[in-house]
Amino acid sequence: MRRGFRTAVRALMLLVLPVVVGGAILSARYAFRTTEVPADEAGGFSSSYYLYEPSETGARPTFILVLPNNTGHPDDDASVHRRSAAAMSFMGHLAFSGMDVAILVPEFPRPSRHDRIYTHALDRDCLTTEVDGLGRLDLQLIAMIDDATRRLRAEGRRVEDKVLMAGFSASGMFVNRFVMLHPERVRAAAIGSPGGWPIAPAERWNDEPLTYPAGIADVADLAGQPVDLSEVGKVPMFFFIGDRDANDSVPYSDSYDDRERELVLKLFGRTPLDRWDTARRLYEMAGLEAEFHLYPGVGHAITLGELGDVRRFFRRVIATE
Repeated sequence: MRRGFRTAVRALMLLVLPVVVGGAILSARYAFRTTEVPADEAGGFSSSYYLYEPSETGARPTFILVLPNNTGHPDDDASVHRRSAAAMSFMGHLAFSGMDVAILVPEFPRPSRHDRIYTHALDRDCLTTEVDGLGRLDLQLIAMIDDATRRLRAEGRRVEDKVLMAGFSASGMFVNRFVMLHPERVRAAAIGSPGGWPIAPAERWNDEPLTYPAGIADVADLAGQPVDLSEVGKVPMFFFIGDRDANDSVPYSDSYDDRERELVLKLFGRTPLDRWDTARRLYEMAGLEAEFHLYPGVGHAITLGELGDVRRFFRRVIATE
């Protein structure tokens, strides 16, 4: 009995040990190649960010892949958002391993004391607030991208001027909206389950003005310049959602103001899946390069199948450079 037990334990160790050792090696390599860049008010960003550098320089220039952080809830403890961003950075380097991309994850806060400002979704309040550190996170992210590009180039790397972006749920909303605001900075974007409604690339629908973030009617007033759909049309976008995904931010006041909420519910449907095909048609009518994918049997989660398709999407984009 004891001999059999010892044999079983040794067999288990032989199975587990490579996983543990492999995980330790991966963690060590990640830590060695990752920098937490401190906030730089003079440089244009009030939060820190994580920058992971790939091991290979490769024959092609390096892309920066931006993964906006998404803590999942507001919290006044900045360390909560810091740990969430760190986890996003680590998981991102695993998910996109072998693609030789640098990974940038901002540590944007989402404080409870300002819970109507949905920072991780780049909501309307992000473009209007005067709260220190929370305003114009889109411009803060651009400053981070420029800072990261300088750091990578200072090490002798060739770096693409435009970035790749990927996000899911709130961070998918952030990516989707950032592309509309700053298409000239993005090479391609993967957008998963973007809070129940991808921002419409239109100013009106059924004679109703589609104000941000339902649409783009008043972006010029909010951001200082209108959306340039001809530039957005140069950004390939990969939208995806599961056909069992009921996660919907539209009804909640931290995500949408009353007017935009009522617009989405009245014009486009009561649930994310009700709205999905209309969103696809709006992007098609605008002449944008957008793929819409619906995954059967999938809820509010990223599956290996979805991740594989996102990787293939980015590889196709990178191969054209």
